[in-house]
Amino acid sequence: MKPVRIAGVGLTPFGEHPNQTSRDLFAEAAKAAVADAGVPRSDVDQLCLGNFVGDVAERQGHQAPLMADAAGIDAPATRFENACASGGTAIRGALRAIRSGEADVVLVGGVEKMTSLDTPHVTGALAMAADDLFESRTGLTFPGAYALMARAYFETYGGTHDALAAIAVKNHANATVNEYAQFRSEITVEDVLDAPTIADPLGLYDSCPVTDGAAAAVLVSEAYADDRSVDAPVVISGSGQGGDSLALQDRSSLCRAPATETAAAEAYDEAGVEPEDVDVVEVHDCFTIAEVLAIEGLGFYEPGSGIEAAASGETTMDGDLPVNLSGGLKAKGHPVGATGVAQLVEMTRLLRGDHPRSDVVSDAQTGVAHNAGGTVASATVHVLQVEQ
Repeated sequence: MKPVRIAGVGLTPFGEHPNQTSRDLFAEAAKAAVADAGVPRSDVDQLCLGNFVGDVAERQGHQAPLMADAAGIDAPATRFENACASGGTAIRGALRAIRSGEADVVLVGGVEKMTSLDTPHVTGALAMAADDLFESRTGLTFPGAYALMARAYFETYGGTHDALAAIAVKNHANATVNEYAQFRSEITVEDVLDAPTIADPLGLYDSCPVTDGAAAAVLVSEAYADDRSVDAPVVISGSGQGGDSLALQDRSSLCRAPATETAAAEAYDEAGVEPEDVDVVEVHDCFTIAEVLAIEGLGFYEPGSGIEAAASGETTMDGDLPVNLSGGLKAKGHPVGATGVAQLVEMTRLLRGDHPRSDVVSDAQTGVAHNAGGTVASATVHVLQVEQ
């Protein structure tokens, strides 16, 4: 498959935006991406949009054409809903359009307005990504589901809450210089361990926040970039998607992520890389245990060996494999439909040298972005590389 070039990227700050609607947020991100790309809006052939709970949070369905209007785009628009992996799946849609020759320029983005709902209602909205009949109706929420996964991991491989706490500490430290991050203050292991318990063994600081925000990227074909002399050194060279049973009860293991493993294998094969070729990673750390499952599923660690990676310094900003230099979902925030595209934005900036953490990975040539839906019933993986 031919690589697809990332011509421009844009983000809004993540956090609470009480005076902005989702269309306001997406307009801001899209404007930034188009300006960064230097591509005329009239050249955009399609919009691929990730969104999960807009119908509930803002009583607004049919969001794709609405966001195209907000972005000033006169082109067909499609919404992709795949729970927390909506953004990553929208990227897959954009790649297919360009690789097939159907489009030369695609605006891909994601948006979510979540803080308009109170905690019980946003918890209920997110629970729609679980099995309603066998999970949600019994009272299982996502903190509870990931707590079950953490307990299963501890029982199968060993591990402690202290090791999970090191992941939260790492990601908060990474976010301190990210102007788009929701939380930009450092925390300690003691802060994590002393925080209120949400679902044992997970506490408040093991969990990502409720977030508003939008992200966008302009993807272009090689031919378009060459013809218009578009400066786009970062390409998407590999893309993969995997799936698993929606309900935890139907899985053979609660401490493995087959969807991630499948998506990673497909993306690596397409890009012609191996896990050891990867220099920097953005993973879906909606809970601290999710980062462990992600780095193992991506092939960087054997099952059972990833839990100590942050505590040992291997995945910190000065480690061998920096993970979530943006702050991750844990500290940067998690506007669900926007997250997968935001990871693409952060990785693009890291690789091309204009991210506040680019100095940490100044020689990086290959990065991976991993986006997961629900309890990793869906996962997408994208390989980004610097290609002059």
